[in-house]
Amino acid sequence: MPESTTGAAVELNNTIHVRDVSSLADEVIVEPDVGVIVRDGTRLSTKVFRPATAGEYPVVLVLTAYGKDLGPDTYPEAADYAEDPDFDNGVIVVSPWTTWEGPDPATWVPEGYAVVYLDVRGYHQSGGDASVLSPQDAEDFYDVIEWAASQEWSNGNVGTVGVSYLAIAQWAAAGLNPPGLKAMIPWEGQTDSFREVLYHGGVPETSFTKFWLNRVNGLANTPPLPEHELFAMLHRDPQAMTGIREQQFIRPELSEVPVLVAATWSDHGMHTRGSFGGFAQTSATQKWLFTHGQPKWSTFYGPEAIECQQQFFDHFLKGDDSGLLARPTVRLEVRDTLTERAVRFEHEWPIARTEYRRWYLDGANGELVVEPPAAPAVASYAPLTDGATFTVTFDEETELTGHMTLRLWVSTTEGTDMDLFVGIRKFDAAGDEVHFYAKAGYTKGPVAQGWLRVSERALDEERSTEWQPVLRHDYPQPISPQEIVPVDIEILPSSTRFGAGESLQLVVQGTDLFEHPALGHAYSHEVNQGTHSIYTGGDRASYLLLPHIPAANTVSV
Repeated sequence: MPESTTGAAVELNNTIHVRDVSSLADEVIVEPDVGVIVRDGTRLSTKVFRPATAGEYPVVLVLTAYGKDLGPDTYPEAADYAEDPDFDNGVIVVSPWTTWEGPDPATWVPEGYAVVYLDVRGYHQSGGDASVLSPQDAEDFYDVIEWAASQEWSNGNVGTVGVSYLAIAQWAAAGLNPPGLKAMIPWEGQTDSFREVLYHGGVPETSFTKFWLNRVNGLANTPPLPEHELFAMLHRDPQAMTGIREQQFIRPELSEVPVLVAATWSDHGMHTRGSFGGFAQTSATQKWLFTHGQPKWSTFYGPEAIECQQQFFDHFLKGDDSGLLARPTVRLEVRDTLTERAVRFEHEWPIARTEYRRWYLDGANGELVVEPPAAPAVASYAPLTDGATFTVTFDEETELTGHMTLRLWVSTTEGTDMDLFVGIRKFDAAGDEVHFYAKAGYTKGPVAQGWLRVSERALDEERSTEWQPVLRHDYPQPISPQEIVPVDIEILPSSTRFGAGESLQLVVQGTDLFEHPALGHAYSHEVNQGTHSIYTGGDRASYLLLPHIPAANTVSV
């Protein structure tokens, strides 16, 4: 495994390449509709791919709402990749057997695995009422895991793998600790939809959720899909959601299953927070973290990720000495530009040697400075058309890896609330902005993002740390015009290197930082009125907490 990955751009065409599997016709048995009767008597449908040679094989299992029989020619995203010529989105290479965001049987079966796709209840060939993102998912997945472990062609060891919804379902099942589940690879998932997608910082997400619900509604056997209670109350009353969240069925802390988590810098607003949260919360004593900042799907199906996934499953499902135990805990990808990055390995997350430093906002000149300004100053902006920026230029190479926090003192001239959209941007020595892959891995965006609806600012003191504030979301605190209040804003994890002469810019504004090419702006900002002000210096020392990483010897494997 290489110690680092250089950043040479590759000429790619943003397409899915479907590879021929005719050579595998005599090596792979495909069973298109194998029924599994789960605990309530419902028949669920699986599609089984297994080696033609008789034997007992470890099982790679997927639960999907996107259709186990729908191959890459049906992927809507295949035609929706960004068309910007500046992008290098990567090429996805899969076989026609591959379900959306699932493992490719043509990759895994020749390596001595059986691959099983499971249609979620109420979808395609699975019976019952449609149910996704619910406790029913977890129970069904549990039952099919145990079924797979008991088949004559199975060695009794089941692993799960998949992206997004396919990762969320893994976390749900793993909290029940099914005996047959020996390892899991949730690749860019979620563990708390309220905090991680629906209400980042209490700001309603108004784009992707609607898109996703419409998509899964169209795939269900009995649409419209009965909405999970989390979605049924979407945006009506965030505080009323508290009791529902306390009964959250996704409980990583209950899982002891060995896990390889993929977490990305390039999916803020969808999967970044949940992936790191799951890694931190799981009770598994054996866990690894694969971080990256590249396009979502080409990374998952890329050679380095496949090598890592197979090393993990070979150890836990086959019992092979694959070298996994010698692998450091964290694969860390540090970005320089959109296409340039370096990879090294660390032993923990967050990195233990992190030096958290406060950079104070100076509203008088729009700078970030080392010492809190003695003189008070105010930076004001029109929240629907403008924002405030604060910049520091580094005089030496600086790596920022980890969680950031922004402490602000703020007020508004009108209304009883404020929506704050926060971005961290990088500028090169010539003053040009350096973009990175952002939400869903194929839009241009900043280094990192954060959100806060000011009335939701109350902190959960027990769960909050200096570097990661956690909101209560059960104690709304509206403000009055001209009332000045302190707020703490979580900025999602990232890893970026700044060279000498390059700059970091903090931006605070009242609207979403960028527009998704297909879905538009993702967040509501209807509470914003009047003029917003940020107070700096004096007894109101607003600051940005940054995770500086001192140089260390590269950990290699």
